[in-house]
Amino acid sequence: MTMSLLIPLLVGLPLIGAAATLVAGRHRRLQVAVSIVTLTITFVIAVALFVAVDGGNPLAVSVAGWPLPLGIVLYVDRLSALLVAVSSVVLLAVLLFSVGQGAADGDDDTPVSIFHPSYLILAAGIFCAFIAGDLFNLYVGFEMLLVASYVLITLGSTESRIRAGVVYIVVSLVSSILFLSAIAVIYGALGTVNMAQIAERMAEMPENVQLVLHLLLLIAFAIKAAVFPLSFWLPDSYPTAPAPVTAVFAGLLTKVGVYAIIRTETQLFSNSDVNVLLLIVALATMIVGVLGAVAQAELKRILSFTLVSHVGYMIFGLAIATEAAIGATIYYMVHHIVVQTTLFLAVGLIERRAGSTSILKVKGMLAAAPVIAVLYLIPALNLGGLPPFSGFIGKYALFDAAAAVGTPLMYTLIVAGVVTSLLTLYALMRAWNLSFWREEDDSVETEARIQYLGAAPAAEVVTERRAIPRIMTAATVGMVALSVGLTVFAGPLYDICERIGSALLQPISLVELGELEGES
Repeated sequence: MTMSLLIPLLVGLPLIGAAATLVAGRHRRLQVAVSIVTLTITFVIAVALFVAVDGGNPLAVSVAGWPLPLGIVLYVDRLSALLVAVSSVVLLAVLLFSVGQGAADGDDDTPVSIFHPSYLILAAGIFCAFIAGDLFNLYVGFEMLLVASYVLITLGSTESRIRAGVVYIVVSLVSSILFLSAIAVIYGALGTVNMAQIAERMAEMPENVQLVLHLLLLIAFAIKAAVFPLSFWLPDSYPTAPAPVTAVFAGLLTKVGVYAIIRTETQLFSNSDVNVLLLIVALATMIVGVLGAVAQAELKRILSFTLVSHVGYMIFGLAIATEAAIGATIYYMVHHIVVQTTLFLAVGLIERRAGSTSILKVKGMLAAAPVIAVLYLIPALNLGGLPPFSGFIGKYALFDAAAAVGTPLMYTLIVAGVVTSLLTLYALMRAWNLSFWREEDDSVETEARIQYLGAAPAAEVVTERRAIPRIMTAATVGMVALSVGLTVFAGPLYDICERIGSALLQPISLVELGELEGES
């Protein structure tokens, strides 16, 4: 069996696992076992595929043996395999966190009969998007994400979650309609939706037609990635969901949109230059997002706004459009997936221990829960870009790539990136200071200093303090260790990302991969 035959399993296994967990009904232990085994095997397959493509050519398989351009082509290169592997680890850690939460609280927040099938379908959608070799299959991956994420975001059926879910699904449907319209126009113009064939034929199209097709895809993907001004939906949608759902959404769903933009810019429309537009959008995304974070008094909303601002760094790196910049973007993308997920898990622990996620209400946590204090502090410093963490390494690499280009707009983005990093650090450290360092009996003077946050949106009402199962803490500890590992092993990982950046700027051609192998 050749390595290419393993590719369909990246999507097939989670779907089979989802069916198995649905049949298992309310047998919690069986569902948990199936979910863990499925994601573990997926991770192993992704690592094996990465080793194969890193030492040779990308791999592709035409599902069911249909010839191009009729068949569904699944395509794995270094970028696809790396993101599937990282996503598998993140999904597994969040799953363990949710298992602990469910065991302690019952099925109030994450009904087990619904959660596990939906979670695995979400995983299948993420993996499908990462390995799609044609635009329509990428669309299918997005729709799998949409269906599963709507179920997950409304778990518990509270009024706020239903309201947030409605906003989320309406925005997602608008994005899907734009994407499907773009696919139809591209197929009408080029006669194919296969990415390799699109890349080959696009140069034959008039420049104005290329620009229209380019912008259609960019707008659809920018909504998914929460790029300003299309990010308005995210800060109100993510904070209302259960802690594990919010964590996986923040870590992975926007990155699927960023991934699609990366493919669009580097391989589909390499001759259609909208880099200046992307730089302006990146600047606005960074600044508006971080200013929103500074104005918040609720931890999940702070993190949601920082999520938006740090998507701006990825768009910035992509718009520089050099090998070094693309490599730095991939490294920062991996860093952000891990660190943002870790922070949301840490906030989930704070919510259980303190009964709230409002920095106006939570206090004295350093003495009461020193372990949680550390679990929040390390990824917060990392996301803020403090040396020597991976956040600093990724940002420095982006700034260095921009400085090498040396235009005034690049230097403007560098300054904006530094300011965004400092304000991110300020917002996260202010939250740590008020929630952990401030004592229960702190003075009225301290309260007066934060009075300006009184008008900020409040947290969802939570009054009950709950015990924290060890598995929830262990899952968060594991993610913190992984985030530190991105720093410790920054050299080898960055080398991988540089190879990815170099390869992405080369034209793709499935013909060069040899004859596609069918999989029935």
